[in-house]
Amino acid sequence: MTRFVARVAGAALVAAGVYAAPLAAQTAPIRGFARDQLDRRARLERILRTTPDTARLRQYMLFMSEEPHHAGSARSRIVAEYALGLFHQWGLAAEIETFEALLPIPVAREVELLAPVPYSAQLREPALSADKDSGDEHQLPTYNAYSADGDVTGDLVFVNYGLPEDYDRLARLGIDVRGKVVIAKYGRSWRGIKPKVAAEHGAVACLLYSDPEDDGYYVDDVYPQGPMRPWQGVQRGSVMDMPTYPGDPLTPGWGATPGSRKLPRDEVPTLMRIPVLPLSYGDAQHLLAALGGPVAPNDDWKGALPITYRLGPGPARVRVRLAFDWSVRPIYNVIARIPGATYPDQWVLTGNHHDAWVNGAQDPISGAVGLLETARSFAELLKTGWRPQRTLIFALWDAEEWGLIGSTEWAEAHADELASKAVAYINTDSYERGRLGLSGSHSLETFFREILRDTPQPQGEGSALDALAAHALAEAKTAGDSAKAREWTYRLGALGSGSDYGPFLDHLTIAAAHAGYGGGQEAGIYHSIYDSYTFFTRFLDPGFLFGRSQSGAVGVALLRLLDAPILPFSFTDAADTYRRYATEIDSLATAELGEASVDLETVRSALDRLAAAGAAFDSALAGATARGRSWLERRRADLGSINAEVYLSERDLALEGGVPRRPWYRHAIYAPGFYTGYGVKTMPGIREAVEQGDRAEAAVQAARVAEALERMAARAATAAATLRAITDTP
Repeated sequence: MTRFVARVAGAALVAAGVYAAPLAAQTAPIRGFARDQLDRRARLERILRTTPDTARLRQYMLFMSEEPHHAGSARSRIVAEYALGLFHQWGLAAEIETFEALLPIPVAREVELLAPVPYSAQLREPALSADKDSGDEHQLPTYNAYSADGDVTGDLVFVNYGLPEDYDRLARLGIDVRGKVVIAKYGRSWRGIKPKVAAEHGAVACLLYSDPEDDGYYVDDVYPQGPMRPWQGVQRGSVMDMPTYPGDPLTPGWGATPGSRKLPRDEVPTLMRIPVLPLSYGDAQHLLAALGGPVAPNDDWKGALPITYRLGPGPARVRVRLAFDWSVRPIYNVIARIPGATYPDQWVLTGNHHDAWVNGAQDPISGAVGLLETARSFAELLKTGWRPQRTLIFALWDAEEWGLIGSTEWAEAHADELASKAVAYINTDSYERGRLGLSGSHSLETFFREILRDTPQPQGEGSALDALAAHALAEAKTAGDSAKAREWTYRLGALGSGSDYGPFLDHLTIAAAHAGYGGGQEAGIYHSIYDSYTFFTRFLDPGFLFGRSQSGAVGVALLRLLDAPILPFSFTDAADTYRRYATEIDSLATAELGEASVDLETVRSALDRLAAAGAAFDSALAGATARGRSWLERRRADLGSINAEVYLSERDLALEGGVPRRPWYRHAIYAPGFYTGYGVKTMPGIREAVEQGDRAEAAVQAARVAEALERMAARAATAAATLRAITDTP
């Protein structure tokens, strides 16, 4: 769904100087394991790193991206059955779980410039002789899913990126969009925010386009000569109001199993209320060039088209006509399992989606084929006699592109089991060459730092952690920046929304992470017909070396979570990060509300208790692992109940009734912002109240966050005391 991995690779930067080459697993400490277990861990991890095969990754991608396979299509079922067959071939228990969802497909699309010079938008991407897949049959047309039907006409207004601050700027210039058609650039926020804000300001339709300054010829040569979006390239995508809730719009909060109850469509709050359609910058130029009115401001409003950017309204007058087939269609999740030998009711999950807007070689097939090779690697591991201590679940989700539908419906349908059994969920999506980025629950920060430390770079020397450190130094602009870069410590990024971790983290409050290589290649084929095998193997990962590395790194992370005698969560890391969020909100409150800012003393007191419990748990963990492998194996029953307390600690961060205005989002620490789409708002209830200038609401939300942190601290303290007690006995 998202360009997330490239952003994460740059944002989840590192750490503590430039590291040496990755330490061997048998000498580097691994949180949750005893030292005398590390030699065997090294042998097992070596299998997971060396089994993924670039030829197989290529083979899977060739098949899965050969034809368009959007959710609800016959080809989507074929792709799901292909993956199912591979799981079975490798000896893994697997099945397809079928759900159904509202998946609208357009039956009419028209955009006409009526004045001052008539023009009919092409609304199609041309096939290229250099890319055979660009001319495949059964491509979805260029459109935005969950747009409203409509036939509207109005004067045109250019609204920059279409964000709330852009409308504030227009208002200061005396420009009102009520009754107007607005045109906005893609970027700076998730696409669904743009028509949402447009409708709130009274616009009757919203057109979206990719300006060449962002992902076209201004950046690099366009495809097929280069990697950027050509003149008639278009970004498809959902405009469901996902900050309200993701998943099937008709079944909020319950699984959309065949025949399940459904909301009437006119009662669904996540459907757009005005027509929305994406344009190429080739089509958009005709509309923008016809605008009069003030010249666009001299900051980021002007793009790279060879025109004078003006705001309107008029004299450009535009008609937009859209109509959709609003059918409910089947979707297919592929689920494979390896049962746990000791703790079968403790589940470690990993997932990637398999549906695409068109062929989707990068998004999502690059990540999907990596998951398949991770699964095959575990099948090879089983042949050695190894059995996981916990249950491992692989998932290939359907209908992610439409709004995280496959994962959300599965999570909602299995919510009761997941509430007690899910240890953690690791998500992947599309990837490209670059650096291995990670974001997720901060109780897993030390865990993922060790994964980066122990992951060799696909090309060159050093580890994935080294690559992040080197990038931080390379980005430094001054000597002072360089000095700061050398002193940084690794920080795990925070998650908002945008991929299939959402229902696990945001709704069920299961510890989760998103992983993927990115940041090494600018590309402009996102959600277009040019996201093909030809493009991927020319520009993004020609040798599949980064795909092989990602597959191995995720495999090692899963293995450590599966087998750790004591789960490698760190309450100390969580408390440290949450304290930084509280400090950020303090500064924001002072800026927004003045000196009498929001009182976060209850939050800080709870964080003090969480930090103390974390220190006690760290001490107990060190004492337990110092007892060695034999002792840990003898105490598996006791450790199993302690580990349940450890992973259930993330559930303590669930807010009853969810965050304000959005009850589906229940995590006290992480949620996408109401107007940021994918972008995270940490401690969202407090932060958004401060941003709205509502001191009373901020105080209410601070009390709720403090209560959640107190619950987590109490559970962590109990786990620490129990672990200490059994460590002090033979």
